[in-house]
Amino acid sequence: MMQDSKKIKSFSEVTDFHGHICPGSALGYRAALAAMEKLSHQRAPDEELVAIVENDTCAVDAVQVVSGCTMGKGNLIFRDYGKQAYTFLNRKNGACVRVSLKSSFDLNRLEPKLGVLREKISQNTASTDEKEQLKTITEEISQKILEIPIKDLFNVEKVKMELPAKARIFKSKKCSLCGEMVSEHRSRIKSGKIVCIPCFEED
Repeated sequence: MMQDSKKIKSFSEVTDFHGHICPGSALGYRAALAAMEKLSHQRAPDEELVAIVENDTCAVDAVQVVSGCTMGKGNLIFRDYGKQAYTFLNRKNGACVRVSLKSSFDLNRLEPKLGVLREKISQNTASTDEKEQLKTITEEISQKILEIPIKDLFNVEKVKMELPAKARIFKSKKCSLCGEMVSEHRSRIKSGKIVCIPCFEED
């Protein structure tokens, strides 16, 4: 039985893909839903939508599941800005929406113990009970994020942006140093020979 690829995915499906429940995936889930509602668009089975994400956090997994935009299809674009901001573009009509986390939103306000427990985990000083407590608190915060009104989480605004070019398929070339195949547009020239980026950067 075939599944409807355009059907909006549930948060439990995001969790199945991501591997655990966390505030990041909850934020990404809400951001993607908000954008798709603003665009009046369903999940993209192909390249109908483009998502530009400005971080590489857990949120991006949720964006992929909900929007159907993925790195492999070439319609998920990563910009390493470290910002909780997501832009979605509709290729059919050029509509574009940017969703950015409000500066007033603070995870530690939802649960003051969160920061303390995370610090203990990072320093490897947390007890078994504290680790379990962090897991419980994390899931509780994630649930709160799923229930907070969008207007209290994000700025959601229609913007104008030029549509990125569609993904291209490039030929592969053999690196003259390591012998591995490299996509032509990622190859470099070193001493007059075609090389891959790692070999190009070696002294």
